[in-house]
Amino acid sequence: MENLSNKVVVVTGGATGIGFAFAKIFGAEGAKVVIAEPRVNRLKESVDLLADLSVDASYYPCDVSDPEQVNELANWVWREHGQVDVLINNAGITAPNFPVTELPLDELHKVFSVNFFGQWYVASIFGRRMVEQGTSAIIYNVGSELSFFSSVPNATAYMATKHAVLGLTEGLREEMPAYITVGLVVPGFVGSEMHHPKVAQRGMTPDEFVARVFPQMMAGERFAVSHAFNIEHIEARYHAVASAYTKSAPRYEGDEEYDVSTIIREGFN
Repeated sequence: MENLSNKVVVVTGGATGIGFAFAKIFGAEGAKVVIAEPRVNRLKESVDLLADLSVDASYYPCDVSDPEQVNELANWVWREHGQVDVLINNAGITAPNFPVTELPLDELHKVFSVNFFGQWYVASIFGRRMVEQGTSAIIYNVGSELSFFSSVPNATAYMATKHAVLGLTEGLREEMPAYITVGLVVPGFVGSEMHHPKVAQRGMTPDEFVARVFPQMMAGERFAVSHAFNIEHIEARYHAVASAYTKSAPRYEGDEEYDVSTIIREGFN
């Protein structure tokens, strides 16, 4: 998407952190920005700040864990603007850092309700309308470095949600028509309100992170990435998987006989 002038961009979790940085950069390119999250006071503050930057911004309160609220958000956006050209599916929360054996189940359900089911609801409800709209559009789900590897001790619940977002994105990418680009934004350690202030100051700023991934997104990259050292962890995991296959399930002539994608493509006759 080369020209964002007058395009409509919806950013969930758009009042703070990475979401707010996305709102600023899209707005600076001339887009009409809609930010959404449950906290009305933060939405109002952020829209005022965006207005000071000459960004055409509006807000609508929405808790993405409630599909009815997501549907109401979509109704409002299409009623007010008539279209959505870019969806940044960003809303997310943290979970307490406890081992699997100790994390209260209500905390597990809470983080999944926003980070996974919330992203699913937004992708489903907005995606359906964007398909019906029939014009070139972009959907980026915001994952994490934890979509690919473990980097934070006892953050298994959060990591599981981000692995699930990776799966959602990869499947959605295959399902969408060619005129809708789908990709995954992969933040590493970004200093935001999700972290204690003393910890946050060690992270990449949201503005720096978004400045790095924005050109990749506009180019339609499958993965929009930033933190260079992450490849070390990703390659370690890849090599462990590759080694397991080389040792215990090596390739052989005709091994596609049990490959499900081949079987589906050829049919079941």
